[in-house]
Amino acid sequence: MNNRSLSNFMNVAGFASIIASIIIWAARGGQSNTAEQKAHGERFGIFVGLWAPTFFILANRLELAAQDAES
Repeated sequence: MNNRSLSNFMNVAGFASIIASIIIWAARGGQSNTAEQKAHGERFGIFVGLWAPTFFILANRLELAAQDAES
């Protein structure tokens, strides 16, 4: 895979991380039986959501590398 393809993949992964975070929060944290289960679901949803900035930064760096390779 070249840098541009990896950049596109990282952008998709970033948006998927945001969507997954919302789904995890809703499934595990929103309707749990105990307060401990709800807190765990919320923390896990936040953890997955924190991956998004990393993916977007990597996408940006790979895009810049692809532009440098072209010129």
